[in-house]
Amino acid sequence: MTVPAPKELDPSTSLAALYGSKLRKLRVRAGLTQRELGDRIPLAHSRIAQFELGNETPPQDVSRRLDTLLDAGGDLTDLWEHIKRTPYPDWARRFMEHEARATAMHKYMAHSVPGLLQTEAYAREVLRLGQPWCTAEEIEEKVATRVSRQALLQRAEPPLLWVVLDEAVIRRPVGGHAVMRDQLARVVEAAGLPRIEVQVLPFAAGGHSAMGGSLTLLSFEHASDVAYLEAGHSGELVEDRAMVARHSYRYDLVHARALPPDTSRALLQQAMEEFDHAKLAT
Repeated sequence: MTVPAPKELDPSTSLAALYGSKLRKLRVRAGLTQRELGDRIPLAHSRIAQFELGNETPPQDVSRRLDTLLDAGGDLTDLWEHIKRTPYPDWARRFMEHEARATAMHKYMAHSVPGLLQTEAYAREVLRLGQPWCTAEEIEEKVATRVSRQALLQRAEPPLLWVVLDEAVIRRPVGGHAVMRDQLARVVEAAGLPRIEVQVLPFAAGGHSAMGGSLTLLSFEHASDVAYLEAGHSGELVEDRAMVARHSYRYDLVHARALPPDTSRALLQQAMEEFDHAKLAT
């Protein structure tokens, strides 16, 4: 059986990629496999693979352990500090640069309300849950940065925003009943504005073409469309036209199975009222 060659890394693409490239070199120099290194942390070898690919940055304590085990002389620790000071990972920054130029955005959101429509309280909870290693001060900085992006929708000529929310997004009480009630009220308000459409993909729709995670399609006035795939703490900006066309087809299939905007808005209001009643009952 032939072992496939490791994926080539380009350390110039991001700090995370530079960290991953350095980590792989140190591991190979130490004569360790990913599994052997993971066992010494201890950590699943799949996480080591994600670190080396630049798809994920290890928590600070894990990075320090890697530095010590691989005799990196503080190099990994220094790189981790640089990554920590960057508000967004490189893959997210590239997406936001495209987002700022887009004339139309079509989104399927599998797990949360899109950042452009989040309230501060909801954003705070999503960030806190997703990045439990961050301090309260760091979370507040991230919340402020996320909310500032919403200025895109307040331009004289804002982009078209068409969002399909999985029903799980509107049913899960992120932050508690009060936070969720206010978040849904924000979505309902936005759905009544020009150039913003919101649909809900109900549980009754069953399986669908975007079950792997959230999907965003961005369109531009003088450039080709791009797709953005997001799952957990990793993202991928897709610019290849053939692949973008495939993801656009996937979105169209989801869009076709979602409830009409008016019906969706009624469902959002119903969910909002249920959270409101639950809040009063507690």
